[in-house]
Amino acid sequence: MDRRRYMDANQALAFFEAMQDGEYSGEESFLTDEELDYQDGLDPAEDHDNEEDTSPPTQARQESSDFSAVEGPSTSTAAPQPSTSAAAPQPSTSAAAPQPSTSAAAPQQLPGIGRLQSRSRGRAPSRSRSGSLRGRQSPESTRSRSRSPQPAAPTPSWNSESQPDIPPVPKRFIPTRKPGHQLSPTSTYTPLDLFKLFVSDSAATTLCNNTNTNAAKNIASGKKYSWKNFTVEEFFKYLGLTFFFALVRLTNIRDYWRTNTIFSQQFPHSVMARDRYQVISWNIHMSDPDEDVHNDRKRGTPAYDRLFRLKPLLDDIKHACRAFYHPRQNLSVDERMVATKAHTGMTQYMKAKPTKWGFKLFVLADSSIGYTLDFAVYTGKSVFASGVGLAYDSVMSLMNKSSLGSGYNVYVDNFYTSPKLFMDLYSMNFGACGTYRDNRRGCPRTTTNAMTKKDPRGTIRWIRDGPLVFVKWMDTREVSVCSTIHPAFSGNTVQRRVRTQDGGWDTKSIPCPTPVTEYNKHMGGVDLSDQLIQYYSVHHKTMRWYRTLFYHFLDIAATNSYLLHKEVCAEKQQQPMTHRDFLEELTAQLCGVTVAVPPTQQQSDHVPVPTSDQTDTSKKASYGRRQCVNCKQTRQVKQATPWKCKACDVALCLIPDRNCFEAWHL
Repeated sequence: MDRRRYMDANQALAFFEAMQDGEYSGEESFLTDEELDYQDGLDPAEDHDNEEDTSPPTQARQESSDFSAVEGPSTSTAAPQPSTSAAAPQPSTSAAAPQPSTSAAAPQQLPGIGRLQSRSRGRAPSRSRSGSLRGRQSPESTRSRSRSPQPAAPTPSWNSESQPDIPPVPKRFIPTRKPGHQLSPTSTYTPLDLFKLFVSDSAATTLCNNTNTNAAKNIASGKKYSWKNFTVEEFFKYLGLTFFFALVRLTNIRDYWRTNTIFSQQFPHSVMARDRYQVISWNIHMSDPDEDVHNDRKRGTPAYDRLFRLKPLLDDIKHACRAFYHPRQNLSVDERMVATKAHTGMTQYMKAKPTKWGFKLFVLADSSIGYTLDFAVYTGKSVFASGVGLAYDSVMSLMNKSSLGSGYNVYVDNFYTSPKLFMDLYSMNFGACGTYRDNRRGCPRTTTNAMTKKDPRGTIRWIRDGPLVFVKWMDTREVSVCSTIHPAFSGNTVQRRVRTQDGGWDTKSIPCPTPVTEYNKHMGGVDLSDQLIQYYSVHHKTMRWYRTLFYHFLDIAATNSYLLHKEVCAEKQQQPMTHRDFLEELTAQLCGVTVAVPPTQQQSDHVPVPTSDQTDTSKKASYGRRQCVNCKQTRQVKQATPWKCKACDVALCLIPDRNCFEAWHL
C-alpha cells in the first residue's frame, strides 16, 4: 500500500474521531409516563400494567395541598364555625361561604386529579380541630356540583384505510459525511489492505505482546509445551490458516495436517506446523494478563468489567466499523447470537433464534448492504443508565447523533418498540418503525372500531397520536406496527394466495399498510450481515469464552472488508470478486502466497525406450535401428535411431545435437 493510501485511511480516522466530542439525547425533553398519567388523571394503582404507586409521602402531601387550593379553603382556614357533630351538619350556603374540601366528594368534577382521589379512597376520614369529620359536605353543595359535571375526554377510535392519515413532516436527511465508503477513490485496495483497516498492525502488535506474556505465565504455572516468540508476521499467517479452515471444512483441526491419505491437505503444513498452530490457539490473548488480575479482583463490584479481556481488539474493531463507512438513510437494530455454551453470566438462551445458546450482541447495521456499523455485547442483568430498560438503552447507545447526523430511519422488532423510545428518537431527528406488542405501555387499547379475528384478510386499522401512528393489519394473523415516519396507508397492495370456492388456489391483491411494506424492505440489515458471516465463519470450539468472541471479531472484519470491496468496485464501475474469491485471496495474502500455484507434472506414458529388445549390451546401439519419423517429415532425410516413443511406438532421434522426441510431442 502506498503512502497516500495510508494518509487517506488516517484522515478518515481523524475526521471520525473529531465527531465523537458532542453527544445529544432527547430523553430529558419528555415527561415520564407517570407524569403523563398524572396529567391525564390516571391512577397507576389501576393501570393496565398493575404498577405500584411508589411516590414518596411528600409528593402525596403536595398533591393534597394542590387539590385543596383548587377546591377552596377548608374549614380550618375559613371563618370560625360553631362546633357540630357529624350527625347534625350546618346548613350549607355553597354560593356564599366556602365548604370543607374532601377527596371523596364529586370525584368527577376536576380533571387531572384522579390519582389523588384514588389514593384517598382507602383512607379513613381525619377529624379537624373543631371535631367535625373532614371530607364532609352539605347535601346542597353536593347537589350543586352534580348539576354541572365536566365533559369527559373523547374516547379514541380505530380508523380504517378509507380514512386519510396525515403523517408528520419528514425529517431532513443530513449525514455528517457522504454515505458510502470513506476510502480514497483513486487508490487500489487489495483484500489484505481492507482487512488491515479493521485488524491493523498496531492491534496485531498489542495482541502478540499479550499472547507472549500469557504463554510465559502458562509455562510458569506448569504447562508442558515449547514456546517461541510470537511475531506479527506469524500472527497474520495464523489468521490466514484460520480463514483457510473456514473455506475448507474438516471435522477436526488436526485433520488438516494428516499425511499419506487421499484426504490429506498439502497447504497447511507448508505455512505452519500443527503443534505450533495449536499452541498459539491455546495462548492467544487480547488483553494484558497482568491487568486481568487487577480486574478480576473487582469482581462483584460496579468497577468490574466483564468485557475487559476483549477490550483492546473490541474497541479497535468498533472504531474502524464507523470510521471507514458511513451508512445510508435506513438502518436496522437487532440481536445476533454467537454460538457457545460456556458457563458465564453472559450466555443467553433465545428459543426463536437459529442459534439458541450463545453470546447476545445488539447490532446496528446498514439495511442496504448489511454492513455492521456498531455492536454491543450483552453482559447480563445490570442497572440501566436511563432507568427505562434494556431495549431502550440498547437502541439509544447505538444511535449516536454526533457520528451519524440526523434524518436517519431505524427499524426494530417488537422487543425494542415502545412509544417512549420512538418519541425520544423523534426528538433527536431520527425516525423509527417497528412491530410492537399490544401490552407495551403507551400503546392504544381502545376497542372502539377495533379489528377482530373474523375480519377478512387485508383489513387495516390505525390510530395516530401526534407523530406516532399505530397500525394493525390482518394477514394470516394480526400484525401490529408503530411508526414515526410513514402514513398509515398509501394504497400499497401485496399478492397473497387464497383458496377459491372450488378448492383451488388463486392469487389476490390485498391492501397493505405503508409501515408494514417499508418494515419488510428495510428490517433485514442485521439478518443480511448474519447471512454473510455464516457462509464462511471461522467460528469453532474453544476452551475460553473470550476466544469465541475473538473469532467473531475476525468474521466481522472479513465481512465488512468484503462489503467495502464491493462499494469501491461499484464506484469505479468494476466487477467485484465473489465472496468466496475475496476470502481465498485474503487467505493467500495473509499467508504470503498466491492463490494460483504452478500445475503439478503429471505422469505420462510418452517416454523414450529402445527400439529393439536386445539383451547383449554390445548390440543394443546398432541392432534394430529404425528410421526417425520426424527427420523424414521435416528434413526429408532417412536417419536411423535406436529410440522410439513408448506410447506412440514411433522411432525418434534423441541425441545431443537433435531432439526429435521433444519436437514430435510439442
